[in-house]
Amino acid sequence: MQKETENWYTAWFDTPFYHILYKDRDYQEAGLFMNNLTAFLNLSKGAEILDLACGKGRHSNYLNKLGFEVTGVDLSPSSIKFAKQFENETLHFEVHDMCLPFPKKFDAVFNLFTSFGYFETEFDNVRTIKSIKAELKQDGFGVIDFLNATYVKKHLVPVETKEVDGITFYIKRFIKDNYIYKDIRFRYNHEDFFFTEKVKALTLSDFKAYFDEVGVTLKNCFGNYNLDEFNEENSQRLILIFN
Repeated sequence: MQKETENWYTAWFDTPFYHILYKDRDYQEAGLFMNNLTAFLNLSKGAEILDLACGKGRHSNYLNKLGFEVTGVDLSPSSIKFAKQFENETLHFEVHDMCLPFPKKFDAVFNLFTSFGYFETEFDNVRTIKSIKAELKQDGFGVIDFLNATYVKKHLVPVETKEVDGITFYIKRFIKDNYIYKDIRFRYNHEDFFFTEKVKALTLSDFKAYFDEVGVTLKNCFGNYNLDEFNEENSQRLILIFN
């Protein structure tokens, strides 16, 4: 159960239930995105990539199999413990807070699948981008793959019930104070659980303001994993490439 004093992502991401609920994510689509993105950035074999907020490391693994040297970092100790079983000479995992600069520079830093906008303050959003800037080599690229808040607001599903591995998850979505909320309730082993996901409904304009403050330049903006042009009304994703 999430405690009032915990950040929601610290509590929720470090439970096995988070991974159960999202186990059906589209791995093929994720692979397509990694192929398209690394090709677009023209990353050579052996290029060094930081996978920021890597979870259990599935995308780090995929990138490593493409021939890149990958470091995956995440705030969740249990996720990193799981990911470490896949380590090799060119794939490493560490517990790390993405608000702080990792002590190494990379050809690319990837922050994928809406792993941004969790924080309560603008200060933490800005210092995360500052950290990405500090982690890039001179000609390196930062990538933030975020939701398109305009599209999400238009297509929000308020109530959903989802059964996975014998657990029935009751999901309620709503928008409050410019945050997109997802309340998740379920019962497991005769115990009731409740967690909340909360992501700030950041727009392209918000990110441009962050980039201006930090001193990085937006190079490209895409609206899906095929890297088609971003359209605020119709694109499902907001994919930003900067350096």
